[in-house]
Amino acid sequence: MTRVHVFVRGRVQGVGYRAWTADEAAARGLTGFVRNRRDGSVEALLVGDETSVRAMIGAMRSGPPMARVDAIEEDTPASEVLRLAGDGRFEMLPTA
Repeated sequence: MTRVHVFVRGRVQGVGYRAWTADEAAARGLTGFVRNRRDGSVEALLVGDETSVRAMIGAMRSGPPMARVDAIEEDTPASEVLRLAGDGRFEMLPTA
């Protein structure tokens, strides 16, 4: 099981990026969450098999049609981030 904490920067709010991420992640069988950040970025926790997580990160580099991704930062999730992962599905969380 691979767990990657991702921060996406660019024009990623107000363009459907969160909903697109939730749909794409669920279609790939991933669990975790996605949420907007007050700084204008999007944060996601991707949990699943290595191949699916890596494919999702690759897809996130483009995102939905109106998005513009300038950078993606990956990190190992801390325990408090893992607690937000919910009940085994992919969720959209409130802005943090």
